[in-house]
Amino acid sequence: MVDMVQLEEGVCATGQLSAAQMSEVADKGFRSVIGNRPDGEEPGQPEWSVLEDAARSAGLETRFIPVASAEDLAAQSGAFAQALEALPRPILAFCRSGARTARLYEAAKSR
Repeated sequence: MVDMVQLEEGVCATGQLSAAQMSEVADKGFRSVIGNRPDGEEPGQPEWSVLEDAARSAGLETRFIPVASAEDLAAQSGAFAQALEALPRPILAFCRSGARTARLYEAAKSR
């Protein structure tokens, strides 16, 4: 699996995940996954529906909170904050590299 960055206790960010990695995510003890990468951002990128099916099959809770721009970042920070409160921890959130997820986390925490 790609490298993870801990954002706070029970919340980590990482780069793009594959459907095959969802069981590994669950095996590492994560209970929830948040997808922050919009579908169709890059050729060959797995669609959220495929990732969500694999995550649920692995016993993970999911949320899809896509962020493509700075405007999305501001608009989605509330949904991300709510997901952090509602989802069982530990939570693994991802985008292409993990950086956008970290920025979304900071925006959610500064609300």
